[in-house]
Amino acid sequence: MRTRMLALTSAVCGAALLGAAALPASASGSSSGSAQEPEADADAGVVTAAQLLAEVRACSRISKGRYRTDSGSAKATVPVCGTRDAVFWKADMDIDCDGRKTRACNRKTDPYFLPETAFQSSRGEPLDSASLPHVVVPGPSKVWDYRKAGLTGGSVVAVVYRDRVRYGVIGDTGPTGIIGEASYAMAKTLGIDPDPSTGGAESGVTYIAFKNSRISPIESRARAQSRGADLAREFVGRS
Repeated sequence: MRTRMLALTSAVCGAALLGAAALPASASGSSSGSAQEPEADADAGVVTAAQLLAEVRACSRISKGRYRTDSGSAKATVPVCGTRDAVFWKADMDIDCDGRKTRACNRKTDPYFLPETAFQSSRGEPLDSASLPHVVVPGPSKVWDYRKAGLTGGSVVAVVYRDRVRYGVIGDTGPTGIIGEASYAMAKTLGIDPDPSTGGAESGVTYIAFKNSRISPIESRARAQSRGADLAREFVGRS
């Protein structure tokens, strides 16, 4: 939910960072769980990055306007596009380190850190951005309201970067005019630099959010992975 700044000219004012720690197998939302859920591997999966990207080549725009990728961007260039089963956008990736205070995410590592997220865990706690792969959507506005597209906290999202596909959930909201942000954990699983001050991806990230796909509990990485794999197969016509 933090306000993102334009991609930095200095490491201290860094705007976007990426990284992620492996998520706990427990659905408790605690980052101290001893067991970890297995990491998704796009190469071993049924649906590849190329297959997903082939489905989102053309954009049928559902947003009334376009979004900037950073607060200082001169132009708004990113539309939100829609299909029957999903919405998607192609942007950069800034890092959301908000939520539970951890070694990776705190006021010292992230100058824009906020101890809360728009959506909470099943225990009523802020999400753990350091261990839960999740995506940030723009807050509702005249440009686009994610809620009207069948999305909410816990909706399943596939994120594609280069040849990798990773699954997560919608876990936070951001500024109404900016798009292209995901949690520290999501960034790390995609091989993107997770450092909250210097990390991030300037471009080349595709976000595919599946409509009416909310999982519970929101913090279950295993459920997001399982449901995401199923939805991706259906999306590319391989169900």
